[in-house]
Amino acid sequence: MFQAFIALLHRDLTLVMRRRQDALYGMAFFVIVVSLFPLGMGPEPALLQRIAPGAIWAAALLASLLTLERLFADDCGEHTLESLLLAPQPLSLLVLAKLVAHWLYAGLPLVVIAPLLGLQLGLAPAVQLTLVVSLLLGTPVLTLLGGIAAALTLGARAGNGLMALVLLPLFVPVLILGSGAVEQSLHGASPQGHLLLLAALLVLALSLAPAAIAAALRIALD
Repeated sequence: MFQAFIALLHRDLTLVMRRRQDALYGMAFFVIVVSLFPLGMGPEPALLQRIAPGAIWAAALLASLLTLERLFADDCGEHTLESLLLAPQPLSLLVLAKLVAHWLYAGLPLVVIAPLLGLQLGLAPAVQLTLVVSLLLGTPVLTLLGGIAAALTLGARAGNGLMALVLLPLFVPVLILGSGAVEQSLHGASPQGHLLLLAALLVLALSLAPAAIAAALRIALD
């Protein structure tokens, strides 16, 4: 069972390495959006610091949204998804492998590049550490929730727009907690409460999302 998980994870990461533009697309969008704020709002350091938590987290949310459309669409088009449904391994485990692969190529690069963008907006090192921890906890939640929407809208007309409508309300708690943690650190307060709530959201999403996605995929392909 674990071998199937590793094999599917390896397959998805290999496919991404062959289409590097898919991985770079979200990261480039993230960098460009955050870089637009100093250009649009001026170089005032205090102002940039004040908007930095919300700006970085909102850009991360939108960048994640852009990369979720193809989470299952390519496999559906190539009829690989039917093979996964017929596999002897639990579909939720195979779905989890695809979600882990998606986070590794779409979510983790945002976490890695975020400190540089925080530096651009004038965040202190301690605040940047909170930013990284909040993204490490929050971006997997975005992937897990996004997987549910991607499965529900699989094959639907205007699926991308519909997925955005489904996802944006679900992403709001993650956005509030993630940017709130950085905001607390920015003002010298402890971000522990926000980070613990983000961790709880991650555990909850990790427990429920793979099974929900598996059920949605079975319905979509019936």
